[in-house]
Amino acid sequence: MTTRRTLLAAGAATAVATAVATAVAAPAVAATAPLDAATLVGADPIAHLVRRATFGPTQESLAEARKLGAAAWLDRQLDPAKIADPVCDELMTRLPLAGMSIAGVRGKIAKNSYDGFKQLGRAAVARAAWSNRQLFETTVAFFANHLHVAAPSSQTWDSRCDYDAQVIRKHAFGRFADMLKASMKHPAMLTYLDNRSSTKSHPNENYARELMELHTVGLIYSEADVAAGARLLTGLTVDKTNGTYLYDPKAHVTGAVSILGFKHANATAAVGEAAALAFADHLAKHPATAQRLATKLCQRFVADVAPASLVTKLAKVYLDNDTAIKPVLKALFTSPEFAAAIGQKTRTPLEDLTATIRTLGLGPEKSGQQLLDALYNGLVNAGNAPFRWAPPNGYPDVAAAWASPSGFLMRCNNHLNLAAGWYPSWFTRPADLLKSLVPTLPGTYGALVDALAVRLIGAKLPAQHTAAVLSVAGKLPTSPLTASDKSLAGHAPYLIALVLDAPSFQVR
Repeated sequence: MTTRRTLLAAGAATAVATAVATAVAAPAVAATAPLDAATLVGADPIAHLVRRATFGPTQESLAEARKLGAAAWLDRQLDPAKIADPVCDELMTRLPLAGMSIAGVRGKIAKNSYDGFKQLGRAAVARAAWSNRQLFETTVAFFANHLHVAAPSSQTWDSRCDYDAQVIRKHAFGRFADMLKASMKHPAMLTYLDNRSSTKSHPNENYARELMELHTVGLIYSEADVAAGARLLTGLTVDKTNGTYLYDPKAHVTGAVSILGFKHANATAAVGEAAALAFADHLAKHPATAQRLATKLCQRFVADVAPASLVTKLAKVYLDNDTAIKPVLKALFTSPEFAAAIGQKTRTPLEDLTATIRTLGLGPEKSGQQLLDALYNGLVNAGNAPFRWAPPNGYPDVAAAWASPSGFLMRCNNHLNLAAGWYPSWFTRPADLLKSLVPTLPGTYGALVDALAVRLIGAKLPAQHTAAVLSVAGKLPTSPLTASDKSLAGHAPYLIALVLDAPSFQVR
C-alpha cells in the first residue's frame, strides 16, 4: 500500500539505513565511519542463538531460552516431537494438501492443478512465522533448498507435497544419507531433474550431474563420471499409471561403473536399483560432501564466508556420526566460531517478513487462508517465496544476493503495513500494538525509540539512527512524551516501522 506517508517514511528509513551496506556487507564510504554490525544488535549470546536458529525471535522464545540456558534450549529444539505446536497444527488443517501423499493429492485435485503447490508454499510461510519448532523448520528450509525441487515445476503437481513430507521433513533431523536416497527414489526429484525420461537407449545426464555437483561432492567430477552416473541411474523412474516411484529394470543400463572412487559390477538389471542406492550412500559419505555440507550450513547459520576451522570440525562430526544431522547442528551452535559471528548474517526477504510478524506478536487469522495468500504472494513479489527458485541450485543465502534499493523499499513498506495494520489486515493483533511493545510509556520520544529498539531488536539504535527515526514525527530525542500526547497514536506505527527499517533489524 504505497502512499505519500509510506514514501515519506521510507525516505526517513533510508536515512536510518544508509549504513546497511556499510554495516553488514561493504566498506564504509569515505565520509562515514564504518559501523560494526555486531554492535548493532548487542553481544547477548542467547539472543544471537535464538536469532540464528529461528525465523526471528519472539518474546516467548527469548524468555524460554534465557530460563533454560543456551544448551538446554538447543537440546529442546533438537527434539521437536516433545514441543507442543498447537497454533501451527491448526493452521496445517487448513492446508491438507501440503502433507498429502501422491495418491491423496491425485484423489483431491485435477491433473496439473496448482492447488498442491499453493498450499505447500503457504504451509512453509505459516510454519516459519508461527511454529514453536523453529530449529526444525529452519533445518527443513535449509535441506529443501539444498535438495531443491521447484514448486511449481512441470509434472510434479501430484508429487511435490509428498516430497516435502517424506524426503525433507521426514529426514531433516535424521541422516543425510537416508534423505539423499529418499530423494533419489522420489517422483518429484526424478521428474524435476529428468531422470524419469532417462532410458537405456538415451540416458539423461541431468540428474547424475546435479546429484554430484549440487547435492553431494561439488565440482570434483569429470564428464566421464557424469556419463557413467547417468547410465547407473537409468531405470529409476515414475509409474505412469499412479505417479509413484518405480524401478524399471528394462530401462537400466548394465555394465561395470567407476565413479569418484565408487565401483560396482552392475552386472544385471536386477541389481541396478541397489547399485544406484549404493552410489548415493558412497556420495553421502564422501569427504567432499562432508566439506560441502559443512560449508553450506556455516553459510546459513554462521557467516557468509564460512569459517574454515568450523567447516573442518563440522565435516569431521558429520563423518564420525554416519551423516547424522543433529550432531552437526549441535556442534555448530556450540562452537566458538558461531559465538564470534554476531552481526555476520543478514535476513532474506522471507526472514525479514517472518521476523517482523514474530517480534510484533502478530497471530494468524482465526479461519481461512486470506492472510497466508497475501503473505505468500508478497514473497513472490520479493523474489523469495518458498520453493519458487527455478534453477536446481536453490536460493542464495548471502547478503549481496538480496541487497538492492527496491528490495529495501519493499521491506520498509512491509514494516509499515504490518505496524499500522493496513495490509495484510487479517492478522490477530494486540488491541494496542504500541502498549504491547512498550507497556510503560517513557518520558521522552528518544526513550520511547530506545524502548522500541530494545523490545523489537534487542539493542538501542545508534544516536544518529534514533534522531532519524524521530524526524518523521518532527521530534527530537529530548522531546517530552506524556500519555495525553494527542499525536502519539498517529506517530506510533511510523516509529515502530522505522525502528524495524534500521540496519539492526536486518541482521540475522
